[in-house]
Amino acid sequence: MSTATEERTPKRRATETGWFSEQLGTLKELLGKPLTTYYLIIGCSALLLALGLMMVLSASSIEALLKTGSPFSWFVKQSLSAAVGVPIMWVCSRLPHKFFRWAGYPLMALSIIALVMVLFIGSSELGAQRWIYVGPFTIQPSEPAKLGLALWGADLLARRARQGRIEWRQMLLPLMPGTAILAVMVMLGRDLGTTLVLFMIFLSLLWVVGAPIKLFGGILALAMLAAIIMIKIEPYRMARIGAFLDPWADAQGAGYQAVQGQIAMGSGGWFGLGLGSSRAKWSWLPHGENDFIFAILGEELGLMGTLVVVALFGLLGYAGLRVAARVKDPFIRLAAAAITAWIVGQAVVNMGAVLGVLPITGIPLPLVSYGGSALLPTLAALGMLLSFAKREPGAREALAARGPGPAARALSWLGLGGTTRGRVRR
Repeated sequence: MSTATEERTPKRRATETGWFSEQLGTLKELLGKPLTTYYLIIGCSALLLALGLMMVLSASSIEALLKTGSPFSWFVKQSLSAAVGVPIMWVCSRLPHKFFRWAGYPLMALSIIALVMVLFIGSSELGAQRWIYVGPFTIQPSEPAKLGLALWGADLLARRARQGRIEWRQMLLPLMPGTAILAVMVMLGRDLGTTLVLFMIFLSLLWVVGAPIKLFGGILALAMLAAIIMIKIEPYRMARIGAFLDPWADAQGAGYQAVQGQIAMGSGGWFGLGLGSSRAKWSWLPHGENDFIFAILGEELGLMGTLVVVALFGLLGYAGLRVAARVKDPFIRLAAAAITAWIVGQAVVNMGAVLGVLPITGIPLPLVSYGGSALLPTLAALGMLLSFAKREPGAREALAARGPGPAARALSWLGLGGTTRGRVRR
């Protein structure tokens, strides 16, 4: 090696190290800004919702054409749900946290009543009794029950907190009986997937409030025993476990959905077949617009598309935990952690089932799968996270300095929003 080359190598390394340090410093500065969490929640939610509408249109077009005569019928329903859900998200983002503390109790009570009604007047499909039909609309009470448990449980533990910690015996009453009532109602409707999500919300509340590890071990052991019993008494659940362990052993029977999902994912390659070019949606993959929309996404957008979805949920989870870590209010910390565990945990379970690393549970991918009953509570919960993010140190001041948003300016131009405020000078 020449002397000139030897001299250039250390200089190049120093330059690369300097560039890396500069980028790392920029990232730290960006993460240190008070509105980082706020914009992360908005950005990730908007991208996932837009991607979900696009994928619902693609994944549901063939089945919708066969069943309704129009390839756009399910997409239109999902778009209407989004059109209702986005304003709900905006309203929730502007409500004070005291409203959510109060709202958890009636929402919890209404959820229990609705779950009882499902057992008597609900519709049973695919081995589960989850839905109530009201004219052209379908209501799944177990979805708002997740939000009700997160809010009710967070307020319950926050009220019992003393100097940031409470005795573990106080954690379980009445939180555990309330969770058990919801879980039993959902399990009577043969919905093991939603029961798992409720259990994740329950554990996240206990984790944030500081429950001892022994308590977690006992609850996990009890939950595993209950899950084993529920699987044993239902033949179709035993078939699902067998299909999970070896789906190719019965590729035309119990393992059919898992096998077709893996084929769809594998055929996408690095960059996919192209948007709208899925082969699996031509009546090969059951529920491609709902439980297995991640497989259609992988087939059409490839590995890169699935990694983008994983990254968006990862950023959303980071934002939710950031709110829980930076805000001092006990209720906000507990509610933010519970909502994050619900949305991100449900996404992990759904994607894991499609990839074959977890059993198929029949729960949708948040913001992406078809279904208004799941979309509306999720958007309301994300609006709550936005409201909580405004309580981070310096966030309100930064929002005030930013001035009125585009919606407020548009109303002002129309003479409906009052006088447009000028920007606050620092």
